[in-house]
Amino acid sequence: MLVNTNYSIGWHVMYVKSRTEKKVHESLLEMSIGSFLPLIKTVRKWSDRKKVVLQPLFPSYVFVNINSSLDFYKALSISGACAYIRFGNQYATVREEEINSIKILIGAEDIQGLVVDQQIPEVGDKRTISYGPLCGLECEVLNINNTNKIIVRINSIQQSLTAVIPSYYLQDAV
Repeated sequence: MLVNTNYSIGWHVMYVKSRTEKKVHESLLEMSIGSFLPLIKTVRKWSDRKKVVLQPLFPSYVFVNINSSLDFYKALSISGACAYIRFGNQYATVREEEINSIKILIGAEDIQGLVVDQQIPEVGDKRTISYGPLCGLECEVLNINNTNKIIVRINSIQQSLTAVIPSYYLQDAV
């Protein structure tokens, strides 16, 4: 039997069975394996009521912080875990900065800040957010109205997140 050891220490993306993300996340934490499951509030509507529920930002994905080969394989033994996401021969890894960016984004409920004089960006411009809870994230301008729709790219898992922020929060990318 050939064992693949093309993994590295750090954050990996685990693919899990549909609707088992929370159970897998809790099981990983019980096993003392670092885990992160970004959840967002969504409104679910039924014929008789509306309810706010927490749903995974990335359906069927759980981020796992691997510290040893034992953790790497132990995490796969959890009920609901399918496999680590791979691109070619390499397991998908996520930098700590990207995990922190996702944490900042899902924690950003009300973005407020000082108004500064700045040139209005153009669609397609690459900018850096300079104020508020998303400060430091690099983004691309998608649309310009009274506010800008920006796209925050999480390249290592080939996913994108969209947020609406005021234009004065943006500065030229470095």
